[in-house]
Amino acid sequence: MTVPPDPVPDPQPFLRLTPDGATTPVDRALAREMPVAIEYNGAGYAVLMATPADIADLVQGFSLAERLVARDDALLDTDVHATDAGWIARATLPPHRVDRLLDRVRHRTSDSACGLCGVETLEQALRPLPRITAPSRTDRAAIFRALAALRVHQPLNAATGAAHAAALVAADGGIRLVREDVGRHNAFDKLIGAMARGGLAWDGGFALLSSRCSYELVEKAALADCPLLVTISAPTRLAVDRAAQAGLPLIVLARSDALLARAPLV
Repeated sequence: MTVPPDPVPDPQPFLRLTPDGATTPVDRALAREMPVAIEYNGAGYAVLMATPADIADLVQGFSLAERLVARDDALLDTDVHATDAGWIARATLPPHRVDRLLDRVRHRTSDSACGLCGVETLEQALRPLPRITAPSRTDRAAIFRALAALRVHQPLNAATGAAHAAALVAADGGIRLVREDVGRHNAFDKLIGAMARGGLAWDGGFALLSSRCSYELVEKAALADCPLLVTISAPTRLAVDRAAQAGLPLIVLARSDALLARAPLV
């Protein structure tokens, strides 16, 4: 495996302009965003624009979100290589999952032509979600503790101001693991993949995301059997509906002074 570069490159020069007319030269670190091509069993599947760090975690979590693997499958064997244009991650699916790959490739081919084309593809876009099997044991005090502590676990965002975080939080509010990426979906895929590769479970805790609550993030949470999803910003209506279908509790607009819950919380 090739080691990815530092996700924060050398500072770049800018001019800081203020309302009083002053102009000051400043340096600003910028987050890297590079194409990551994912291949399964020798076939190209997707190209993601992602921060070039924790790529094997990204592939593991992305594969679960794409339903190419299940939570109880063995971990993917993933090789990551650098090219002049970006990164290539080559993963091998087990033989009993190859049919899923072929089916998904067929639908993705339709998607690339004209978006969501036809009834079959629309049905694929909103497939049934599994029900959450175990509740979170957390409370509001723990969520506020996690919100207060998250920033110190975001070195990439501290350096660049351009990265999302996804955190695995214990039931008592302690932050156990964090992954960052320029994309909110990538950050959550990386967290879920890192949990799988590290043998970590939710253990009555929850996921904390520094983003809005989109339906895609709800689906990733449901497929990972996450007992509670907490996001910094607001949800979409579809995200709320999909969470209800999966029995996934949501906490949204989670800020230091208040949060919104869809159901009572201690």
